[in-house]
Amino acid sequence: MRADITTLDVDAIVNAANASLLGGGGVDGAIHRAAGPELLAECRALGGCATGSAKITRGHRLKARYVIHAVGPVWRGGGQGEPEQLASCYRVAIELATAHGCASLAFPAISCGIYGYPKDLGADVAARTVTRELQRHPSITRVLFAVLFDDEVERELRRAVASAVGD
Repeated sequence: MRADITTLDVDAIVNAANASLLGGGGVDGAIHRAAGPELLAECRALGGCATGSAKITRGHRLKARYVIHAVGPVWRGGGQGEPEQLASCYRVAIELATAHGCASLAFPAISCGIYGYPKDLGADVAARTVTRELQRHPSITRVLFAVLFDDEVERELRRAVASAVGD
């Protein structure tokens, strides 16, 4: 959907975070600004996060109760484990959401911005992984992919979700 992820009324939003978890540009910076300085303080206590993993914090000033900070891979041609690391981000985010009683969550297109992951390939990984994980986690009843500015990402996510749901 075309939406600002920071405004969505879901149990958790997923942040396309960097390994420090201390904010950055793009979605990460927007989430940190919207959630307020309390989010940064909570993230400092987490000690960072490995690529392919995620950590959870409260949502602070957001509508969402939680922010799940997922660290996606930087694209280096696809031969250095990037697809597996990206899939792991989505998988761990869903596991954290389930563990914290979330029934709804929203994802950005992790790694498809400044990290350079090809939008079509990133959308395919996102749609396949989320579709598969939702079968394992039926307590999650609503998942959104939120895109604010990028027409190509929105188009690729729509295509990939339609394909994954049709499989």
